Order: sequence, then C-alpha cells, then structure tokens
Amino acid sequence: MVAVRLPTPEDVRRLRKMAGLTQKELAIKAHVSQSLIARIEAGHVDPRLSTLQKILSAITSTEEKNLAQHIMHTPVISVDVTDRVRKAVDLMKKYDVSQLPVLRGKRVVGSIQETTLIKRLLLSREPEKVYNGFVQDIMEAPFVAVEPSAGLNEILTLLGQGHPAVLVLDEGNIAGIITKIDAVATLVKSGKK
Repeated sequence: MVAVRLPTPEDVRRLRKMAGLTQKELAIKAHVSQSLIARIEAGHVDPRLSTLQKILSAITSTEEKNLAQHIMHTPVISVDVTDRVRKAVDLMKKYDVSQLPVLRGKRVVGSIQETTLIKRLLLSREPEKVYNGFVQDIMEAPFVAVEPSAGLNEILTLLGQGHPAVLVLDEGNIAGIITKIDAVATLVKSGKK
C-alpha cells in the first residue's frame, strides 16, 4: 500500500496565500466557514478528506488565472552566443533588464546576468577584453523553463530556489520570460499578503 501525504496546516496556509485568498474568501469558495479554515491552518482540527478536497479545489480554481502564460513578459530580449558582451550590456541597459537568455539559433543554450558581468569585469586584468569578448565565453547555464500552463506556485518555487528568471517555452520555442519582479507584481495584483 502506498502512503499518500496529505497537506499539512502549513501547506493549506501557504497554498491559500499563494492563490491570493484570505481565509474568508477561501471559505466562501469552498463552502465552509472561515473559522474552520482558521482552525485547520492553526492545526487545531483535522478536516475530513472531503472537506480538504473542497478547500484544495477552491484554491486550485483560483490559481488557474495565474498561469505562466498570463504572467510572462514578452517579447523576450535575448542574445546569440556569437554576439559580443557589449551588445548584451547595451540590451540590458536599453530594456532595463538584468539578465538575458543566450541562444544558438533558436535554441536556448545559456544565460547572461548582470552579476556575472560584474564578477567577470572585476576579476579580469583586462576588463575591456571581457567587454569586447563573445557572450559564449562568459555565459552561464540556461534559465529553468516551464510550459505556458505552469501555475504561479511552481514559478514561485523556482524563483524561491534562487533562479533569477524562468523561461516559458511553448513546444521548445521561447514564448516569454518571468522574472522575480513579474512574480511580485502578480502577487500584489492578486492581493496576496
């Protein structure tokens, strides 16, 4: 028999907040009392499985409007591996972005970030050589990627793990990019506290 892990009170609270719901709003959507939600989140009551399913279903239905395809920024500004670092710097400045995906043709092969540039320039004895060098010589690993249907919870988890950005790929092609500020804006717009 396989053991199924049920959400803990902390999980319910975290999921509710990520969905941008107050306890009262969740109670209304799940057709339960606000006090029941409060007691579940405090760990003072173990809800019936059917009640827990109603609550999780109410949370999930709210999260559907916060999908990657609704949060992402497009068009995605990028550079090619054969571009000079100075072009990446110029694009970052022009579009006020702090990181760029690096492509080889249409395929994502790496990333370049302000922090990488700063480190490389500071450590180099010839900063001008780095600045005039090729992106492929200083690029880092590609950003993590999700599908357009990925939910806000998955995106926040990835960003919370230290990833500077999340690419949205649709059938292998770049559809958009989600940065930390995009996620923050979504959280604020959703009324998350």
